[in-house]
Formats: sequence, C-alpha cells, structure tokens
Amino acid sequence: MHMLPKPVKLFSMGPIFRFERPQAGRFRQHTQFNVEAFGEQDSAMDVEVMSIAWQLYAELGFRGLRFQLNSTGCPQCRPAYIETLKAYYQTRRQEICGDCKRRLDRNALRLLDCKSPGCQPVIAAAPVISRHLCPSCHDHFHHLTGYLDQLGRPYEINHKLVRGLDYYTKTVFEVWAQGIGSQNAMCGGGRYDGLIEQLGGEPTPGIGFGSGIERIILSMKEQGLQPEPLPEPRVLVIHFGAKAKARAVELVFALRNEKIPALMSFGEKSFKAQMRDANRMKAACVLILGDSEVEQGLISIKDLRQGEQIQVTEAEMVAKVKSLLS
Repeated sequence: MHMLPKPVKLFSMGPIFRFERPQAGRFRQHTQFNVEAFGEQDSAMDVEVMSIAWQLYAELGFRGLRFQLNSTGCPQCRPAYIETLKAYYQTRRQEICGDCKRRLDRNALRLLDCKSPGCQPVIAAAPVISRHLCPSCHDHFHHLTGYLDQLGRPYEINHKLVRGLDYYTKTVFEVWAQGIGSQNAMCGGGRYDGLIEQLGGEPTPGIGFGSGIERIILSMKEQGLQPEPLPEPRVLVIHFGAKAKARAVELVFALRNEKIPALMSFGEKSFKAQMRDANRMKAACVLILGDSEVEQGLISIKDLRQGEQIQVTEAEMVAKVKSLLS
C-alpha cells in the first residue's frame, strides 16, 4: 500500500469489542465503520475527512451538528505539556478521584477526560495544551479552524478532548449532535501521524475517524429520524415461455446497465399474477415478452400510470423506457 499514490483513502467496517464496562449505546460488541486517509499532513486533509462524517449525519437528518476540536500536539511539544499537567495535578492530588490518581502516573492526558463530578473543577483550572504547542502544531490547528470557518462548520475548541495513545498527533475531533441524550458524540477521530511507524512501517501521516452503527441507529430512534427508503424498481419484465424468460434475463441487465432499476418476474406465473407483482412493487411500467415477440424482436411496454401500451423493437426499448420514466 505504501507504493500507492498519496493520499491513500480507505474505509472499513466490522465488529469491535470494548474492554470497559458497557453503557447505554456502548455495547461490549458493536459494529463500527472507519474512514482513513494516509500520506498527507495538510490540515485541508483533516477537513476533508471530518466533513465525510458531518455530511453523513446531516443527510441522516441529525440536527445541531457541531465539531468538538482540540490539538494534542506532537512528540516535540507534548512531553513538556504533560510534565506541566502532571505538576499541576500533583498540587491537587487530594481532590481527584482514584482513577485519576492512577492516570497521573500512567497516562496523564486522560486526566482531562475524567467524567467524575468531583474532578471537574480541577479539570477546568488545568493548563491547556493550546498554550504549549510548537509552531508547526500551532500553524496546523490555525489553518484547520480557518478552513472550518470558511465552510461555515460550527465547532467548539474543547480542551478536555484528548487521546491517550502516543501515536495520536495534532488534530483530535468529535461530531456532536443536538438532542441525543447525555452522550452527544456521534463519532470520534483524529490525526495519528505516528501509527504506521509504530507498527513497523515507514513514517506516514494519517487521519481518520470511527463511528458505531448501533450508536447511529439508537440516536436516530431517539430523534424519530427515518432513513430514506431504498429506490424501488421502476420496471418489471413479464415473460411467457422458455425463450422469453431467457431473453428477460438479458433485458433486466440491459436496463440496469443504463441505471434503470428493473426486476423480472420469477417462476412460472400467470399474466395476472405477474401484473399483481408489478402493482405491489409500484412499478411505473412493465415490459411484456412472449416467445413470439422474441422471434420477431419486439417488446410490449405498458405504462401503468397512464394505462397505455405500445410495441417497440428491442433496439428502441431502452430509449422508450427512459422517456416513460422521465
């Protein structure tokens, strides 16, 4: 993959398993889809990946979408910030929960992600990483927020938004939606410029996000959102006789190749039964084909909306169907 033109854009989907305690909308096993781009450090790439998530949730009907945004710095500037953060927390060690006392020694950035009510005043007064960014990280974040301003994408700089893994760098983000309960985040992602190298590959920047399918479904139910129905077939091919059935298979695929949703009737049904199928699927028209029509190279087309029926040659069929459906 490292030989492909950059950036390499990928998506994946599959089961994910959580170690932590399950919660509402956060199952032990869930299905997640991921979007990633490798090989480009430009903050414009960040915006492109982030906008895929935004566009998906907007098209599903979610309201009040807003990015939560932060920078986690890089290996050059983050270590000094972590030491500053740890020094601050040491002065307030008696005020924090047991989990945070363990995080202080193991993974200091996760201190900012604590949900314990007693830790919130400590978090609110903690040093923020934006004041400790190196020039490269500062410029990257400045350009990113500038692009979001240009696009009119609402965002909030959230200093508590962090990632506890060392390979994360610079941008971290979530997409929040309005009115979906206590867990507003629809997805989470960020830039992980150190991941490929950590896995044994060449240094390769990357950015991506993951989103749980079950989380989306639950949130849509909470907001009463319905996905758009799948497009219904517009044409049903009705056939009588062995030759007609074989030709019907070809006609269905010929229509589909022209981007016309089409189905054929299966089995050995009567004309009335096949017409009932057409009415149930709300087809706009039917193509009627018998063995004699196959021998003559003709096809009957019935417009079910107007009740009119015409006969055309096979060469005229696609154009006529497109005309009826337009």
